[in-house]
Amino acid sequence: MSHSDEHWMGLALEQAREAAAAGEVPVGAVVVKDGRVIATGRNAPIASHDPTAHAEVVALREAARLLGNYRLDGCTLYVTLEPCAMCSGAMLHARVDRVVFGAADPRTGVAGSVLNLFGHTQLNHQTQVTGGVLADECGQLLKDFFKPRRVNAAPVREDALRTPEAAFADLPDYPWPPRYVNDLPSISGLRMHYLDEGDGNAPLTWLCLHGNPAWSYLYRKMIPVWLAAGHRVVAPDLIGFGKSDKPKKDSFHQFVTHRQSLLDLIERLDLQRVVLVVQDWGGILGLTLPMAAPERYKGLLVMNTTLATGEQPLSDGFLAWRNWCQSQTLFDVGKLFARGNRSMTPAETAAYNAPFSDKGFRAALRAFPPMVPEFADSPGAAISRQARDFWRNAWPGQSFMAIGQQDPVLGEPVMRHLQTQIKGCPEPMLLPDAGHFVQEQGRAIAEAAVRHFRP
Repeated sequence: MSHSDEHWMGLALEQAREAAAAGEVPVGAVVVKDGRVIATGRNAPIASHDPTAHAEVVALREAARLLGNYRLDGCTLYVTLEPCAMCSGAMLHARVDRVVFGAADPRTGVAGSVLNLFGHTQLNHQTQVTGGVLADECGQLLKDFFKPRRVNAAPVREDALRTPEAAFADLPDYPWPPRYVNDLPSISGLRMHYLDEGDGNAPLTWLCLHGNPAWSYLYRKMIPVWLAAGHRVVAPDLIGFGKSDKPKKDSFHQFVTHRQSLLDLIERLDLQRVVLVVQDWGGILGLTLPMAAPERYKGLLVMNTTLATGEQPLSDGFLAWRNWCQSQTLFDVGKLFARGNRSMTPAETAAYNAPFSDKGFRAALRAFPPMVPEFADSPGAAISRQARDFWRNAWPGQSFMAIGQQDPVLGEPVMRHLQTQIKGCPEPMLLPDAGHFVQEQGRAIAEAAVRHFRP
């Protein structure tokens, strides 16, 4: 083992650490030719949805691109873990002169552990193999990565994805620690994220429900007001959004599933003295919740949303939004928010994009627009009609409405109709410059709501 082998393996370890930080199995590789690194690679099959995106293959592709030749004569590939059959085959096809690996892999390694693919003299190319370079360091990195996962009480379901925590680092005005629950009956092992701040015995608990394509970050300007008033705030991320797990298939997302998951969370946390805070899908789902346990609720703060009973045609603005979503499946979430909120900073815009790193994480964004109940027999329409009757006739609490008047989808005409459906709902607070995502001007709303709802 030469000093240069240790040096190059150290660079491969840097790539492996980057893979670990991204939530991938920490394997890194570098390709060296004529005493210099010409390509690097790190494991990326999860993020890229590519089973071939092993560190070695990524590095080989980059080296071939740089050299303008799929033959990599004169090259040495350094990798922190003994290569598998796929990667070893790629190295042989590329005519790599030498492969140097760190830790042995007794389960899938084919450079001497499970078998020695490089030792077959019948092959038309022979690649020299050196193993065990910085083996302890390479092996320890893998152990450190897998140890918490082996004791993880909330592993990711095979049919779901989980946005890495690193994606949420240093979000502006979002200092609250995450909380998770992974055993709600309705979602069978999927992990739901929620914020829970303030005293559990506070006089009011503000239950903040977001819509599509938002997440609990949407309430960052309102939460501090309620905490300063001595109240409790609970803000979950719907499954498929924010820090919650994201099922891979659009078909997972059903009205009844999301409604029941919220009912399960409310019961699990035993929320009492609740002011229900809703907007967009937070209202389409949330307005159906209080009739299940009216004694838990003291108030309703409702913003730019609707009850989708299937009895009236969907608004032209919503139909345009739904059609746009179907044609622009990879739309920029943050840019959508910034379009109606010019004062947002680039960091705030990026925060709205954080949960949705690529199309694999966006099933909920695709599924929610067509999920709005459109006809009387659409899923969710019947329960919404029951909710309408509850709000008309049986709602025992206080109500407060705020309307962003620049909303082309669920703006003032839709909200005025909803006002007539809510027993005792007073004249709404109008925000002339606010669009659909009213919470971006939420501080003034939160302050008015504190004055309105008296414990």
